[in-house]
Amino acid sequence: MSDLSPVAAPLTDLDRALALRRMKRLATSLLVMMAVVFAVAFALQERYPWLQYVRAAAEGGMVGALADWFAVTALFKHPMGLKIPHTAIIPRKKDQIGESLGEFVQENFLSEEVVSEKLRQLHFAATVGTWLRKPASAERVAKEASVAIGAILEVLDDEDVLRLIESLAKKHMLAPEWSSTLGRIVQRLVADGHHRPLVDLLVERAQEWVGSNRSTVVGLVATHSPSWIPNMVDQLLGEKIHRELLKLTAAVRANPNHPLRLSIDAWLADFATDMQGSPEMIAKVEELKHSLLGDPQLRELAATSWSSIKQALIDAVSHPESELRRSFVRGLIDLGNRLRTDAALSAKVDGWVVGAAGYLLATYGGEIAMLIKDTVARWDGNETSQKIELQVGRDLQFIRINGTVVGSLAGLLIFTVANALLG
Repeated sequence: MSDLSPVAAPLTDLDRALALRRMKRLATSLLVMMAVVFAVAFALQERYPWLQYVRAAAEGGMVGALADWFAVTALFKHPMGLKIPHTAIIPRKKDQIGESLGEFVQENFLSEEVVSEKLRQLHFAATVGTWLRKPASAERVAKEASVAIGAILEVLDDEDVLRLIESLAKKHMLAPEWSSTLGRIVQRLVADGHHRPLVDLLVERAQEWVGSNRSTVVGLVATHSPSWIPNMVDQLLGEKIHRELLKLTAAVRANPNHPLRLSIDAWLADFATDMQGSPEMIAKVEELKHSLLGDPQLRELAATSWSSIKQALIDAVSHPESELRRSFVRGLIDLGNRLRTDAALSAKVDGWVVGAAGYLLATYGGEIAMLIKDTVARWDGNETSQKIELQVGRDLQFIRINGTVVGSLAGLLIFTVANALLG
């Protein structure tokens, strides 16, 4: 059995108009009834003296009904079309009503104190955390966020994005001077010995190459030796050079403190120093940077980067089972749990919300009041009157009914007291 009670449908303007018409008929019927009773009692009171009391009650009821009819009608229009002063109040005063309503809302509902106190009572962070830590809620937020991200990516102009990326790249990649920074990095790497694995790799590859290319080494010696030297001598010399290269690479590979390694360390240290202080070296590095990242290359890099990023994001947000979506959902659930259990974080978030609300109200509270004022000012006077009457007119008809009843009782009481005292 469901525990959900049915929710009443909201009233339409037609429903309100029908209810207002029924109440007007009821109030008017009471006035007519009082008039009929008054006429009958007035005609027969000489024959039946007790009808004087009925006449007095009916007379008071008519007076009360007419007075309250006039008062209620005067709010919305001129009674019977007569332009009596201080009638049709709402059509004439709608601009002042709009201004007063805006000020009333701003001072009593949009004040920083009222809203801040309400937000503190809501415990916003804990409430959101309780909702967000539910997997279904986190999935919903992730889905809506994915739709928003996808829409933004589709709306973005690729040319505008490329210009932005290109501008940022020029500002942060081309404009700064690279040589000094790279020099400090190389200097630090050499000082900490981080370049040695690379040297080891180069020596290893060199040894492997020499061992696998004996004929190449011998051929190079023969090619570059004078033509008058016999081929046998070239062969012997080439073999000798090949063996010495093998010994050298093996020795360098085996000895961490080999003179060749130390000379590489010294060269790299000098190179790092020149990159930081030598104008010629700095100029060369800058020239190399601009040749690698010139305008055409930079634009191509920006286009390639943006295209890859955009497609990856679209693919990730459009698939519910993508790792990005799964990570986002897990992050939301974790955030919900933290908001629920971490008192310090919850208090901090509540403080942010209260502060943000206070700032918005202080900055835009007047704009909201002005919006109400301008909206009412744009309404036609008669239209404004009709709108308000549809909302509250049915309840105002009870004033007419009450006036009829109270008037009858008052008339009866006054006549009774006067008759008792004056005979």
